[in-house]
Amino acid sequence: MTNLTELSLKHRALVWYFIIMTAIGGLVAYFQLGRMEDPQFTIRQMVITAAWPGATAEEMQEQVTDKLEKRLQDTPGLDSINSETREGQTVIYVKLKDTVAKDQIRPTWRDVRNFCEDVKKDLPEGVYGPYYNDRFDDVYGSIYAVTGDGYNYEEMREYAEKTRRMLLNVPSVQKVELIGVQPEKVYVEIQKDKLAELGISPQVIMNALKTQNEMTASGKVETESNNVYLRVSGMFEDVEAIREMPINANGKVFRLGDIATVERRFVEPAKPKMFYNGEPAIGIAVSMENGGNILQLGEDLKAKIGEIQQEVPIGIEVHQVSDQPKVVDQSIHDFVKTLVEAIIIVLGVSFLSLGVRTGMVVAGCIPLVLCAVFLIMYALNIDLHKVSLGALIIALGLLVDDAIIAVEMMSVKLELGLNRFEAACYAFRATAKPMLTGTLITCSGFIPVAFSKGMASEFCQALFPVIGAALLISWLVSVMVAPLFGYHLIRVEVKKDEDGKIDPYQSKFYTMFRKVLVWFLEHRKLVLVATAVLFVISVGMMKFIMQEFFPTSTRPEILIEMKLPEGSSMAASQEVCDRMSEWLQDRQELLSNYSYYVGRYAPRFVLTVNPKAETDNAAQFVIVAKDTKAREKLTEQLNQAFNEEFADVRAKIQFIQTGPPADYPVMLRVTGYTTEQAKELAEQVADIVAKDPNNYNVNMSWGDKSKVMHLELDQDKLRSLGVSSQSVSQQIYTAVTGAKAAEFYKGDRTIDIDLRLSDEDRKDLAKMKSLPIYLGQAGYVPLEQIAKISYDAEDGFIERRNLMPTITVQADVHDGTANDATKKAYEATKQLRKDLPFGCSIEPAGALEDSNKSVGFLLQPVPVMIFIIMTLLMFQLGSAKQMILTVLTAPLGLIGVSWGMLLTGSAMGFVAELGILALFGMIIRNSVILIDQIQKHLADGETPWDAVVDSAILRFRPIMLTAAAAILGMLPLMASSFWGPMAVAIASGLLVATVLTLLVLPAMYAVAYHVPKR
Repeated sequence: MTNLTELSLKHRALVWYFIIMTAIGGLVAYFQLGRMEDPQFTIRQMVITAAWPGATAEEMQEQVTDKLEKRLQDTPGLDSINSETREGQTVIYVKLKDTVAKDQIRPTWRDVRNFCEDVKKDLPEGVYGPYYNDRFDDVYGSIYAVTGDGYNYEEMREYAEKTRRMLLNVPSVQKVELIGVQPEKVYVEIQKDKLAELGISPQVIMNALKTQNEMTASGKVETESNNVYLRVSGMFEDVEAIREMPINANGKVFRLGDIATVERRFVEPAKPKMFYNGEPAIGIAVSMENGGNILQLGEDLKAKIGEIQQEVPIGIEVHQVSDQPKVVDQSIHDFVKTLVEAIIIVLGVSFLSLGVRTGMVVAGCIPLVLCAVFLIMYALNIDLHKVSLGALIIALGLLVDDAIIAVEMMSVKLELGLNRFEAACYAFRATAKPMLTGTLITCSGFIPVAFSKGMASEFCQALFPVIGAALLISWLVSVMVAPLFGYHLIRVEVKKDEDGKIDPYQSKFYTMFRKVLVWFLEHRKLVLVATAVLFVISVGMMKFIMQEFFPTSTRPEILIEMKLPEGSSMAASQEVCDRMSEWLQDRQELLSNYSYYVGRYAPRFVLTVNPKAETDNAAQFVIVAKDTKAREKLTEQLNQAFNEEFADVRAKIQFIQTGPPADYPVMLRVTGYTTEQAKELAEQVADIVAKDPNNYNVNMSWGDKSKVMHLELDQDKLRSLGVSSQSVSQQIYTAVTGAKAAEFYKGDRTIDIDLRLSDEDRKDLAKMKSLPIYLGQAGYVPLEQIAKISYDAEDGFIERRNLMPTITVQADVHDGTANDATKKAYEATKQLRKDLPFGCSIEPAGALEDSNKSVGFLLQPVPVMIFIIMTLLMFQLGSAKQMILTVLTAPLGLIGVSWGMLLTGSAMGFVAELGILALFGMIIRNSVILIDQIQKHLADGETPWDAVVDSAILRFRPIMLTAAAAILGMLPLMASSFWGPMAVAIASGLLVATVLTLLVLPAMYAVAYHVPKR
C-alpha cells in the first residue's frame, strides 16, 4: 500500500488546499441541507371510498365492499386489505408490502384504480364511486385556524379561501386544503298538514323549482360583425326570489313562500367541524412539496400570513395551530446542542489523555471530517433530522478513533527517539491497514439497517451513509491530515529508564496492568470459564429488559380520540366536545392552545400520525401543552376526567410517536369466519385482556349495534294503488332528510335547494307514523296505513381484513411498554387459541406486529454482514483461527448491554437492536488491532508469551482512548428518548467488551495457540 502519510508530508501545500476547500464547502453545504424533525418514510397505503345511499352496512359489505376487495386481491405486492363499512359507505385501505420498491408504488396505485374500474359495472345501481386517495401520506405541517367574532361559517370561509389562494403562491407549497367548511343550502320546509291540504305531490314543487332555475342555453345571434348572446331572466337571484316563485296547485297559484318556509342556512346535519380554543374555525392545512426546506417555508408562510392579517377586517383572526417549521427548528437546535456537547466531551478525552499538543491534532481533525460529511450528505440529498444528526453524534465517538491511533503511535515513536517524519511514516506502516480493516468492519455493523426492508429500516436508513462516510473520511484524514498536523504540533520527551534505556511503558499504571494481564494469562482456563458463565447469565438476563418498538415523542401535543356508541349523531359528538372544551378552558395555565375536530380527525400534521375516516360518532382533540411536564400533568387530569365526568365516552389519549404509529399499546387482532363468530371470540379475548390489572380502557374496535326503524310496506296495497316501494322510499327521504330540487348560484358557491318537512314533523320518531305519503289519486295517507313500523338494531359498522370480519381488541396500560403488554396479553389467550373454530385466528397487532416484522427484515442481511466481516478479517489476519478468535469477542458486548440496559431501565427497541449490531463491529475492530499487533511482535522474533503481553500493553492506550471517546460521546444521547436506549447499549457493551478484549482476548489467544507460561 502506498504510504499516504509520506505522500501528504511531501505535498503539504496540496493537502492544505484540500483542507481549506473541504472546510469551506462543508460550511456552505451545512446551511444548504434540508431541515426536518423526522426522516421521510413511505406509507404504502391507498384509500378507496364508495357510497350507496340507503344501504345497510351489511348490504354495503356484500354488494360493494366484497366485490371491490375480491378484485383488489390481484394487486401486485399486496400486504393486506382493510375495510370499514358503514350504512351507505365503505372505506377500503390497500396496503402494500414493505418490500415493494418506492418507484413501483405509483404504478401499483394505477393498477388499483384499473381493478376498481373493472368492478364498477358489477356494482348496484345508485353506487357513487369508487373514489381514490393515493396521496394518503401527505403531511400538512402548517395548519392555521381562521376565527371570527361575530362572523358566520360562510364569512369565515370566504376569508379562508382568499388566504388559501394566496398561500398557494408561496414557494415550496404543494397543497392547501380547507377544513371544517360548512356548506350552505336553501331549505324549503313545508308542514305536513299544509301539504295534505293542498293535495299536491312534493314532486310538483321539486319540478317547479328545477325548471325555474335550470341553466339552459338561450342561443346567440351571429351578425356581420359580432356574436350576440341571448340572456333570459328568471333564474333565482336571491332567496326572496325563491319565496316569490309561483306554484300551481290544483288550479290555484300560490307563492312558494305562502305554503313553505324558505331559508338559506348551513347544512343540517352539520358537516365535520373544526374549533380553535373553543371557537368555531375554518382550518387551512398547508403541505410542502418534496425536497422543500421546511424552515424557509416557515419563514415565507409567516411573512405571507402577516400580510394577510393586515388586510382582514376587525374580528377575523388567523391563528397558527400546527407549526412544524418551529418544531423542526427546535429539534435541530436541540440535536446540534447535543452534537456540540459530544464534540466537547471527545475533545476533553483527547486533551486529557494525549496532552494539549497531541489533543490539538485530534481536535483539528473533527471539524474537517464533519465538513466532509456535510458535503456527502448534500450530494446524497440527506437532510438534517433526528436520524442523520443522531448518526453524526454516534459517528463522532468513532471518527476520532483512527486519528487517536495514528497520533498515539506517532507519539510513541517520537518517545523512542525517531524524528517527526520517520515517526509519522512508521505510524502509517504500522496502523493504516488494520485501521482501514477496522473501519470497514465498523461500517459493516450498519449493513443490516442499510439493506433491510421495512418501514422502520427506511426510517433509520440515513445511519449507514452518514456513519459510513464519517468513518471512511476519518481514516483518510488520520493517515494524511493528522500526521501533517502532528508534524507541526507534537512535541514529546524521550522517556528512559534508570539504565538509560528508552521505555515509554515504565509508569506505575502500566506495571500494574502488566501484573493483571499476567495473572489472566496464567489462569487462562479459569478466566475463559468465568467469562462463559458471565456471558450465559447476561444473555439470560436479557429477557428481563423491557421491549418496545419506538418510544413516544417528547413533543408537547396530546391527541385525544373521543368516540360515542356506533350510530350516535354529530350533535351528540358536538355536545361532548363542548363539555371537554369547557373543561380545558379551566386549565389554561397548562395549555398553549387546543383545537378539536368534530365528526372527523385532524389532518396528518406529522408523518407518524394516522388520520382516520370521517364518522359522526367520533371527534379528536389536539392539545398543545406548554411543555413536557405540563403534558404529563394534564394527561393525569384527563385520565381522571374520563373516568368521572366523561364516563359516557370511550376516550383514547396518545402522544405523538417517534416511529411508525399504533392506535393502542395493547392490540390483538381477532378474525372470525362470520361476523357473529368474530364478535363472540373478540368478547372472550377482551375479557382475558381485562383480567390483567395493568390494562385499562379495554375495548373492541367495533361491535356496537345501531338503532333502526323498520318500515314493512304493505306491498299488496301499494300495487293496487299503482305505487312502487321506490316511490314511497323517495318520499320518506324527501320528507325526513330532504331531497335536492334545484341549485342556487351565489358567487363561487353552488348551493342546493332542498325540499323537506318542517322540523316539528320530521325530528320526532313518534310522529313518523303520521308522515304523509302521496298515493296519486288517493291523495295523502299517513305512513302507518301502508307500513308496519317496528324498532330494531343492526350492525352499523363492520371491519374486515383480507375479506374476513376482524375486530381489534385494544387497551391502554398503566406501566411498561406496548410490546411487553401485548406479548403478555397474547400469551394469556394461549388456551383459547388451542380450540379456535375453523377460519378464526388471534394475532398480535399494532406495535408488536410492526416490531416483529421490522426485526425480521433487520436480521435478513445479518448473514451478509457476518460474511463481509469474516472476509475482511481473513484479508487482514490471513488465518482462520485468528479470524474465529476475533469474531468470538463480538458477543462479549452483550454482557455489558444486558446489565447496562437493566440498570438504566432502558427498553430494547428497534434502534437499540441496530446499536447492538453496530456494537459488534466496534468490538471486532479493537480485537483486530490487538491480534495484528501480536503478529507484528511475533514477526519481530519475540516469544509468543512476550508478543501477547507486549501487544496488549502497546495497544492498551489507543484501544482505551478510542473506546473512551466512543463511550463518553454517547453520554449526550442518553437523555434522548429516541437515541437513549441505543446509546446505553453501545456505551455499556463497549465498556465491558473493551476491558475483556484487553484481558480475555489474550487469554483466548494463549489457549488457542498453547502459549507456554513464562
